[in-house]
Amino acid sequence: MKKLFTTILICLLIQTGQSQTFHPLSSGHKSSFRGLDTYKNNVLWVSGSNGMVGKSLDAGITWQWVSPLGYEKFDFRDIEIFSAKEAVIVSAGSPAILLHTKDGGKSWNEVYRNENPDIFLDGMDFNGKIGYIVGDPINGVFQLLKSTDKGKSWKNVTQSIHLFAEEGEAAFAASGTSLQVINNWVYIGTGGKYSSLFKRNEKENKLDVLNVPIWSGLESTGIFSIDFLNERIGVVIGGNYTSDKDNSNNILLTFNAGLSWEKPIQPVWGYRSCVKYISQDVLIATGTSGTDISKDAGKSWTNVSSKSFNVIALSKDKKHIYLAGSNGNIEKLIL
Repeated sequence: MKKLFTTILICLLIQTGQSQTFHPLSSGHKSSFRGLDTYKNNVLWVSGSNGMVGKSLDAGITWQWVSPLGYEKFDFRDIEIFSAKEAVIVSAGSPAILLHTKDGGKSWNEVYRNENPDIFLDGMDFNGKIGYIVGDPINGVFQLLKSTDKGKSWKNVTQSIHLFAEEGEAAFAASGTSLQVINNWVYIGTGGKYSSLFKRNEKENKLDVLNVPIWSGLESTGIFSIDFLNERIGVVIGGNYTSDKDNSNNILLTFNAGLSWEKPIQPVWGYRSCVKYISQDVLIATGTSGTDISKDAGKSWTNVSSKSFNVIALSKDKKHIYLAGSNGNIEKLIL
């Protein structure tokens, strides 16, 4: 009877592990995709290296490639879309540029350029018309751009909102998700030799900087992605991208807006560059060494794939889960 029970349990575990399926949507592109965003339930845009930008209006079944002409050498690490026709993309490295389209990518308008050799923009997020972009520190201060018109124009607000960095502290552009805008708050996760959570309240003109005891100390370690369910409950994730199967202290949970942090009972299974809440209880994380899912609010994680991805995006109804990676691959995950 004991052997029978064990056999049944193993079969159930195997079936549970196989309940998630990945469906390839597009592949073989000569681009490392790190920008991914959705609009409503069927519109999906992607951006990456070699100036590539693509969109799908039917949940990834068919694709149109709308890469901006003349920008083939740029690496568009993040994208934000506002409709099937309107989007803004941001490049990493110098010069830093932002391009905006209002006609579905038929034409692109350069709305920001910075030629500073030290500029490196990492991630972007919007809440309605208001959006922010964070960049690596220059002269000890994180760079911060702000838009109030859905990315049509940008203002450098670095000198009015001083985000001072510790020595060796930076941000990561692995998935464009180290920054999040929630209501009046801007949350920014950092890494490198020191990891922090910056919390800026625009309405109250208030800034809090909280220590995050995640794996840090090296240029390749720290927070690579954040996701907050609301202003208090959130997760930060990362690790060491040069050792992507090492899961030492690379994910932390907070239930009080970062005042304290908890380690999961079973962490994710390696370095992860993106994390998303699907619901209050269900989360997904991905990175170059695989994808993990939690069904208990992040307290324990199960590995569901060893495929390499960089970034995750969810449809508005949270029923469509998309992933994109460095091999020009885009897939859909069915839970």
